[in-house]
Amino acid sequence: MSHLVSVAQLLHLQSVAEHGAGPPVRLLDVRWRLDRPEGRPEYLRAHLPGAVYVDLERELARRGQPQEGRHPLPAISDLQRSARGWGIDDEDIVVAYDDNSSVPAARLWWLLQRTGIDIRVLDGGIRSWAAEGLPFEQGDVLPASGGVTLRADAPDDVLEIDEVDGFASTGVLLDVRTPEQYSGVQTVDAPVGGHIPGAVNLPAMAALDGNGRFHPTAVLQRVFATAGVNTDSDVAVYCGTGVAAMHTALALEHVGIRARVYPGSWSQWSNTRGRSAADGILPSGHVVRI
Repeated sequence: MSHLVSVAQLLHLQSVAEHGAGPPVRLLDVRWRLDRPEGRPEYLRAHLPGAVYVDLERELARRGQPQEGRHPLPAISDLQRSARGWGIDDEDIVVAYDDNSSVPAARLWWLLQRTGIDIRVLDGGIRSWAAEGLPFEQGDVLPASGGVTLRADAPDDVLEIDEVDGFASTGVLLDVRTPEQYSGVQTVDAPVGGHIPGAVNLPAMAALDGNGRFHPTAVLQRVFATAGVNTDSDVAVYCGTGVAAMHTALALEHVGIRARVYPGSWSQWSNTRGRSAADGILPSGHVVRI
């Protein structure tokens, strides 16, 4: 099953559902940016017809301490409550989109696919819909409550902070932040700069083309190969706050590579005493204690 859908594929899924030949399609709008986390105003001005707004900060994360990172994973019970509020039932196909290079939509994809939900990401997001000249809708969509039950026995795809230490000695640890953040030149939402020692830098946006769509499979495979990742690799991914890492996890899944995600990411690592930070452009770099 593909985890990405084009606009044409989405329209086909909706047509099949409307004719009673397939499951309902639920559209979820995950407008969010790190510097502007409240995306509801943009959603209210224009969204795909029938799309329900998802609040990443409140529904796809929980409030935690700095030592847990900026976006700790929500409890499964809270996520299920939110999913029912979005109107999702067990057999539905869910399609998520955003206006930020599919980064927040990938967070929703990662959280729901591991609980048994058939969820796809609209490749190219809202821009791809607009490029086709398709209509938008204004205002809020308040669906009837759904009855979905999320699977509690999620796969072992979460990397805890103690498991991150030393991961690079046996697998490939990808840091998907910008080169400036990785090297320590730029610090965003963290008390110190740098990266986890041994991590290889591969910015999340390397998976996209100039139109904000994911590269074809063959191109993605070459991109990941530059970081030493292939189909046999044991891979873990982290970013700044635990959102962009799931975008890279989606790209890896698209080429058949299952990655583990470190949700706490640099926002947790850099706030935890006793950890180490490396600076510079090399995985080893100059290492200091935090």
